[in-house]
Amino acid sequence: MSVLRRIIVNRNSILVFAVIMGLAFGGFAEHVKSFNVYILAITMTFSMTGLNLKVLNKFSKVATPFIVGIFLNYIVFGAVVMLIAWLLMPTEQLFYGFVVIAAAPPGVAIIPFSYILRGKVEYAIVGVTGAFVGSILFAPLYVRLFANHSGINPLDLFFTMISLVLIPMVISQILRVKPILGVVEKVRGRIVDWGFALLIFVAVGVNRQVFFSDPTILLLVSVALFLSTFGLGFVFDYLSIKIGTESAIRVPQNMLVTIKSSGFSVFTALTLFGKEAAIPSAVLAVMVLLYLIFLSIKSQHANR
Repeated sequence: MSVLRRIIVNRNSILVFAVIMGLAFGGFAEHVKSFNVYILAITMTFSMTGLNLKVLNKFSKVATPFIVGIFLNYIVFGAVVMLIAWLLMPTEQLFYGFVVIAAAPPGVAIIPFSYILRGKVEYAIVGVTGAFVGSILFAPLYVRLFANHSGINPLDLFFTMISLVLIPMVISQILRVKPILGVVEKVRGRIVDWGFALLIFVAVGVNRQVFFSDPTILLLVSVALFLSTFGLGFVFDYLSIKIGTESAIRVPQNMLVTIKSSGFSVFTALTLFGKEAAIPSAVLAVMVLLYLIFLSIKSQHANR
């Protein structure tokens, strides 16, 4: 019973559990797939209750982290991941999967992990907010630039971003009012963790045949994501230290340049490009988890 409880309440266990269940019971993924849009909308809404848009009231004071969040998450990460995907991906559909990753908003885990890793949380909140707002424009732009031959209308993705980013962001601020926020904070973690887990379960489930029968694809996707997460994170951290960036700011910046929302990219890839395009996003979920664990261990050793 204690093992079951740990799976239910631990974010890392939930994600691993979702991957295992997708591999073992992938046949059920097709039934869950039809509910993906509702799962993602609810998950995005609750995840963004951690963002306080009131910090933007005096924009001049937060303009720098706001713009830096957009720059790191879309320009720097986007350029790196698109180049690596172009060099390594053997099929067009897999490449489109990386286009979706580049277009996705950042992972909301950046905010709590900024606190855990002793970074500047306020900087993380503004940076993540900026990247979420930026996703409404950058997501259609990435599709227009890198998936123009796919037959997908970038305008369709723009309206998707309005539905799954802007509207949930507005609703999330309503949920932040004092009488409601206390309840929301108690259930937010579980809803977000299990919502993203369901999306990962679907992505793994519909592609389980590929995972079992074509390890080459899995290896290439893993290498591409390792380079654009661990590799980019290492280079960015090295350069940030060289130019003298404050440690508390370097922490959220490092995550802004490496961490994307795997749940969002899973849904978008499946919806726009099909199940093969969702493979990179399914692997991304595991890679992000490993990177956050790595950062946590690194921080513990640095502060001994």
